[in-house]
Amino acid sequence: MQPASESVLRLPGADRVLVIMAKAPRLGAVKTRLAPGLSPDAIAAFYRCLLEDTLALARSLPGVEVAIMCPESDVGELVQLAGNDVRVVAQKGVGLAAGLTSVFAHLAEGQRMIAFNSDSPHLPHSVLEDAFEMLAGHELVVGPTHDGGYYLVGAKASHPTLFEDDGMGTSSALERLLARARALGLSVGLAAPFYDIDVADDLTRLAAELRVAPARAPRTARWLREWESSRRRVRTGTREL
Repeated sequence: MQPASESVLRLPGADRVLVIMAKAPRLGAVKTRLAPGLSPDAIAAFYRCLLEDTLALARSLPGVEVAIMCPESDVGELVQLAGNDVRVVAQKGVGLAAGLTSVFAHLAEGQRMIAFNSDSPHLPHSVLEDAFEMLAGHELVVGPTHDGGYYLVGAKASHPTLFEDDGMGTSSALERLLARARALGLSVGLAAPFYDIDVADDLTRLAAELRVAPARAPRTARWLREWESSRRRVRTGTREL
């Protein structure tokens, strides 16, 4: 297992670091808002596909060091899933806000660091590249979601109070983050709005996108094809989930 130390993201010569905020794909621990439409087994399998495809997306960006930030209890499982070329780091504290604070506490001088969701394999490469470019002229970059949250946040310095009282998971999360950034006097660039995968309607939207371009997230596309097939069989009374 790789050590989860304070210095693990201080990478010599790495100007750009992309950090995936993740959990181990365990039953009942991930994407719980997709229940009761999906069983715990199905949700865990789906999340694993999302995470593996998100890792592939991150690895595809040239000149970017990839890491995972996760709860301490998940480090061992995610090291096995991610492989030797991705650093897996235990966050300090509990919850996503604590995880994001931990991410930027590891920033080294001259680095641009972006943290984004583990359920984002459908994110275009250009969005991540543009976010890194925005950090050349802004102190903070944020990627809004359509439900009032955000899927991406990047910085080139640590701001320990930035994620306090964050309202993470609520429709005011983005508004609160931007208000704290203004209070800290930070210049903010906004990445393209996008959506993450929280509820059943998001599955339907993602399935439609990946039917057109399955190579963007092949594991997730395959899982969604099987899910849609199961739904059709349920509707015709030939199979139960």
